[in-house]
Amino acid sequence: VTLYLFCLFSQGSNWISSFKRDRRNSVSAFPSTSFSLYLFCKKDDHNKENLFNSINYDVAAKKRKKDLLNNKAKTQYFHQEKWIYVHKGSTKERHGYCTLGEAFNRLDFSSAILDSRRFNYVVRLLELIAKSQLTSLSGIAQKNYMNILEKVVQKVLEDQQNIRLIRELLQTLYTSLCTLVQRVGKSVLVGNINMWVHRMESILHWQQQLNNIQITRPAFKGTTLTDLPLCLQLNIMQRLSDGRDLVSLGQVAPDLQVLSEDRLLWKKLCQYHFTDRQIRKRLILSDKGQLDWKKMYFKLIRCYPRKEQYGDTLQLCRHCHILSWKGTDHPCTANNPETCSTSLSPQEFINLFRF
Repeated sequence: VTLYLFCLFSQGSNWISSFKRDRRNSVSAFPSTSFSLYLFCKKDDHNKENLFNSINYDVAAKKRKKDLLNNKAKTQYFHQEKWIYVHKGSTKERHGYCTLGEAFNRLDFSSAILDSRRFNYVVRLLELIAKSQLTSLSGIAQKNYMNILEKVVQKVLEDQQNIRLIRELLQTLYTSLCTLVQRVGKSVLVGNINMWVHRMESILHWQQQLNNIQITRPAFKGTTLTDLPLCLQLNIMQRLSDGRDLVSLGQVAPDLQVLSEDRLLWKKLCQYHFTDRQIRKRLILSDKGQLDWKKMYFKLIRCYPRKEQYGDTLQLCRHCHILSWKGTDHPCTANNPETCSTSLSPQEFINLFRF
């Protein structure tokens, strides 16, 4: 019996004697059974692989569908609502807080720069952000900032207006970036250093474009500023709130040069921007013993901020704490929403998001 069993189980096999146990070295005594088991294992592995791939495909498909829905929702929400609720702390109803970058993305500044009443407001806001708030913007807000800045430059190149204003903005931004990039090891900027270098190169390119701009004279020949009576010319010049514009206007024609040196014109300009106390601290006398209002103006603007005036501004509703542009409807529960709104200067807008 022992010999029979040995012949039965050892047929077609080689047995190797081992110190612990005997083990097979080659083909099994039941090749058909072993082959079936091999196929079953391979089939099981194949099924597992298909199942794993199917799970990955389902997860990826669900993720793509979710991202697509989120993107559609964000796009619709961005275009439908041009206001934002400003809250500085968490409540039971609302968690988190509103940031400067979130407000910058939601308030539709891209359309605001196309409105001549809002253009100077947006440019001033971009300048203030460039001076001190770049590090507080998220990556998306920084990208949005650069896109809006590019649109501003293109608008100036097309309209040939506000050239000096945008030159100063680009120079301010470039100076700030030079300082921040040098300290990039301290993580003061969001994003890769190469991306910021590319943005700085774009700023230099925009500056070069503005420097090469050629002002084209209008084709039609009609009434010009110098054709008007002197009283009207002086009245128009009194509407200018920047002394540098008066100096530039005086360089156009000899007659305008005489009007641009008018003492009363510079006196009213000083009194518009500065208080009597500020003026008394910066008195300058001419050779004739009279107050030199022109020199006083340029000295005062180096010491004190000028008065800012804009055709259209952002406004904050004191009742519901919603920030929006003037004329933009927002869901307010007050009986008279118009009486609850307060206009914000660009600096006051930024101060809302300082915690």
